[in-house]
Amino acid sequence: MSLDWLKILENTLYLLALLNPASKVLFLATYEPPLTQKQIFELSWKSSVAALLMLVVFALVGQFVLKVVFRIDLYALRITGGLVLFIIGWTAMREGRFFQKRENDMRQDFNELSIVPLAAPLIAGPGTITIAISSAAESGILFTLIGLTMSIAVNFLLMLFSMPVNRLLHVLHLTGPLIRITGLIVAAVAVQMVLSGTGEWLALMGPTR
Repeated sequence: MSLDWLKILENTLYLLALLNPASKVLFLATYEPPLTQKQIFELSWKSSVAALLMLVVFALVGQFVLKVVFRIDLYALRITGGLVLFIIGWTAMREGRFFQKRENDMRQDFNELSIVPLAAPLIAGPGTITIAISSAAESGILFTLIGLTMSIAVNFLLMLFSMPVNRLLHVLHLTGPLIRITGLIVAAVAVQMVLSGTGEWLALMGPTR
C-alpha cells in the first residue's frame, strides 16, 4: 500500500498545532523548583510515550467505544472537542497563558507529573483525542498512527530544549506574543472542528426533513 507522504506531512503539522508545543515548553521552563536537564529529559520521554499510547488506543478503539458503548456520533465528538479546545485557545489569547500554575499542585513524583498534566491533558488533550479518533475512521489506522508518532516526536524534541527556547523568547520579548498567536491558531482550529461537526450533523439531518 502506497502512502501519500505529502498528506501525512500536512496531517503531522495539523496535529502539531493541536499539540501546542509552546504550552509544554513553558510548563517545563517555568516549573518550580527549576528542573535540571536530566529531569526535563525524563519528563519529556515519559509523557510523550504515555500520550502516544493513549492516542493510539483512542485511534484503534475510540470509534467503536463511542458508537457501540456510548452511542455518540463523530460529529458530536468534533463539536464538543472543538468547544473545549476553543476555551483553551481563547484563554491563551486573552490572558497570555495556557494553564494556571498553582504551587500546591506541583508534584515531586515525576512519574505522576509525566502523566498528569503533561501526557494528559497537555499532550493528549481534547483536540488530539478527537482528531485521533476521526482521522482513524476517515483515513485509516496506519495514516493516523504515522501522523501521531511524527508530531509527538517533534513535540518531544521541542520539550527537550525548553530552557534555551524559553530564554531566547524572553530575550526577544516574544513569550507573550507567541502564546497569543498560538492561542489564536488553536482557537481557529477549534472553530473549524465545530463547523465540520455541525456540517456533518446538518447533512445527516437534511434528508429527514
